[in-house]
Amino acid sequence: QVHLTETGGGLVEPGASLSLSCAASGHLFAERPLNVIAMGWFRQAPGKEREFVATINWNNGATFYEDSVKGRFTISKAHAQNSVELQMNSLKPEDTATYYCALVTTYDPGLFFYIRSPDYDFWGRGTQVTVSP
Repeated sequence: QVHLTETGGGLVEPGASLSLSCAASGHLFAERPLNVIAMGWFRQAPGKEREFVATINWNNGATFYEDSVKGRFTISKAHAQNSVELQMNSLKPEDTATYYCALVTTYDPGLFFYIRSPDYDFWGRGTQVTVSP
């Protein structure tokens, strides 16, 4: 019922930039609109666990990043409704992974930022980012 679609992945050299986009569509219930609490990006490299990358709170626009991408990646709302972008600059080989867009639809009063995979209710299928000389 709810679908997320990521685009923008590719093969680039170290130091290059990529911009990923994600659009959420559909409804949680038949007669209810999609309620976006937060959206985020995660990544998973072969043989590694899924890793938090960045998140943005939908109500106030506050953002939070994993330490290794701070100053290089920027998450932002896109022009389209319920859409988010991830601008990635100064890419490194260790950034190589499948990048997943995810959506939080349930408010948790005990959290300010949503940084754990279990906090997210819906996931995209992923887009591959490969950084290689």
